Amino acid sequence: MEKNIGEVIQINDSWYVKAGSSRTDLQTRVLKNGESFAIFDRFGDIHRIGVGEKGIFHQGTRYLSALEMLLNRRRPMLLNSSVSHDNTLLSIDLTTPDMYSDGQLYLGKGKLHVFRSKLLWNEQYYEHIRVTNYDAQICSVDLSFSVGADYADIFEIRGMKRAAKGEIQRPVWDESMIKLSYIGLDHVFYQTRIQFDPKPQGISASNTFYSFNLHPSESESIYLRISCSRENSTFPGFTFSRAYQECREKSLASRAAFVSVYSSNEQCNEWVERSSADLRLLITETGQGLYPYAGVPWFCTPFGRDGLITALQCLWVYPELARGVLQYLAQNQATDYSPENDAEPGKILHESRKGEMAAMGEIPFARYYGSVDSTPLFLLLAVYYYDRTGDRDFMLELWPHLLAALDWIRDSGDIDGDGFVEYQRKSEQGILQQGWKDSNDSIFHEDGTDVTGPIALCEVQGYVYEAKLKLSGLAAVLGQSALAESLLDEAAHLKKKFHESFWLEDLKTYAIALDGDKRPCRVRSSNAGHALYNAIADEKSAGALVETLLSPNSFSNWGVRTLAMGEARYNPMSYHNGSVWPHDNALIAMGMARYGFKTEASKIFTAMFNTAMSVDLFRLPELFCGFHRRHGQNPTLYPVACSPQAWASGAVFMLLQATLGLTFFHERPQIRFTRPFLPDSLDSVHLSNLKVCNGEVDLVIRRNYNEAGIHVIRKTGDIEIAVIM
Repeated sequence: MEKNIGEVIQINDSWYVKAGSSRTDLQTRVLKNGESFAIFDRFGDIHRIGVGEKGIFHQGTRYLSALEMLLNRRRPMLLNSSVSHDNTLLSIDLTTPDMYSDGQLYLGKGKLHVFRSKLLWNEQYYEHIRVTNYDAQICSVDLSFSVGADYADIFEIRGMKRAAKGEIQRPVWDESMIKLSYIGLDHVFYQTRIQFDPKPQGISASNTFYSFNLHPSESESIYLRISCSRENSTFPGFTFSRAYQECREKSLASRAAFVSVYSSNEQCNEWVERSSADLRLLITETGQGLYPYAGVPWFCTPFGRDGLITALQCLWVYPELARGVLQYLAQNQATDYSPENDAEPGKILHESRKGEMAAMGEIPFARYYGSVDSTPLFLLLAVYYYDRTGDRDFMLELWPHLLAALDWIRDSGDIDGDGFVEYQRKSEQGILQQGWKDSNDSIFHEDGTDVTGPIALCEVQGYVYEAKLKLSGLAAVLGQSALAESLLDEAAHLKKKFHESFWLEDLKTYAIALDGDKRPCRVRSSNAGHALYNAIADEKSAGALVETLLSPNSFSNWGVRTLAMGEARYNPMSYHNGSVWPHDNALIAMGMARYGFKTEASKIFTAMFNTAMSVDLFRLPELFCGFHRRHGQNPTLYPVACSPQAWASGAVFMLLQATLGLTFFHERPQIRFTRPFLPDSLDSVHLSNLKVCNGEVDLVIRRNYNEAGIHVIRKTGDIEIAVIM
């Protein structure tokens, strides 16, 4: 039985969130701090337009669904709206249009300037509004604010209907504060406190207003502080300036922890700077380690796959993130069988959610394990982290979790015992397709028919192959020689069997998957590019696969499509069947470079660079439409893509690593550049504060025809720089 409920399709007892309507304004402005985030329009408002995605959110619940400011009962004119480079501060410049009363002009356009400055800090929202009179006469100003709170769960905002909800409580207010509250079905008391300073002239349950006169060149300031709390939590009453100071200090400290990347191309620097700032924005202290939340607004929570791939992308610039991801996922690794959560011993988390619907079991995602790739990616990140840092003590701490993950791959992950890792949903409400392309329609046969399970995905076998190959080295270091030898044998057998079972000679690609009868799904997809990333692809076939991925059917000139044009379910506007995903392209480029196809990897770098130059704030979104690049036009945006999004932000660092051929060996210690290459857009790249073990270097990579030279500017410690041509 299938029924449509808003943006959610419910099939029997399972559900699938679809993109059924556009976001109300594609150019929104985002702030995030800790477990809170806020989305505004460019004016700095939160409008009551439909359900919308704007608001102030905390732990998966919207605590403020309306915040509208009027100047003399009119909406001001927008002059400028921008988020600071470090994502800490949203600044908006507004002015007045021509204003009339009884047909007479009483205030000319551009006479009043309204400056709004916003930030989030420690689960509180702060705003400073300053009104300045640039007219030659006294101006009368009426400034009003309307507020509201619907306490919607993030899944409600995406369109999921609920059979019942808790109760909105009667608003309470005094001379300077409005309190809005809600008691959920989970018996949690949700409260929003909106404080105004100075006291407004008028205040009610949902409105406040100020009236004042401004002499020429005179200014008036108003401050708002909004607190989101559960069970009457208390917060320190910081001033705007102190909150900004602390927020800024934390931002500077987090920035210093990253390797500094600076190139000869200023536009590329904007892309790198925005990506770095977005990553720092999304990285959250969980109490179990730092974790990059997947994306705003729909996935602002820990996702296993997303966190692992983001950490892999950023491992060379910020290895501490990988440690946090591994630590968090180890602490949340499944230890028991729980079919309702698709959990099995040793399996790594798919996602974790907070909020009323998760608490009530209306969605299965409070702690959900329905991803087939998180577990091998967990192993892969662990061994790459060890290569990068040599952190043996942490590996010893992690070792039982790595063995449990390996046991899952060998046992529960191999459902039919054929040596491939497969998935088949066990939870009635869980996700049907459990790879990174988790739309219900993403895996199919060449004639467009659905696939029955258990399903073995192309890219997952690559993750398992490299995880076993590299884990064998770690096992040897830790004295587990028998395990090391068996893992090498398993990896070699898997690589051979993978090529025999997945390679499609006539299509020059690997099948996207094998169905339950071991029939290959003869579909050209980007998944095959991941086989290059993990080096499971046969060396003799790699060149043909690269040609397929960069053919006009697969490559839009904005990037590699998730699905090649001409396939049965191809749709450039779909989520997974023809769209372009930056993280997917970064993995493919890394794979091409690994097989020596540096020029081809550079082509993907250039496509992503051109995309970043064409979108708001130089911020690559989660995905965009797969239409072919048309002269003079920007890429077509996907209407409900997360932006910022963690693995889209991390893409630039993996793309750079691919072209530079950058790898690390802690034993020597050594930084190695294998056939370094720079795209045409970059004449040089400067890397500063690049740490290996107890040493640190500053480097410049300069392009010279078809090669790149490495120049050491500064070096401390005994670090070897190796260039392999």
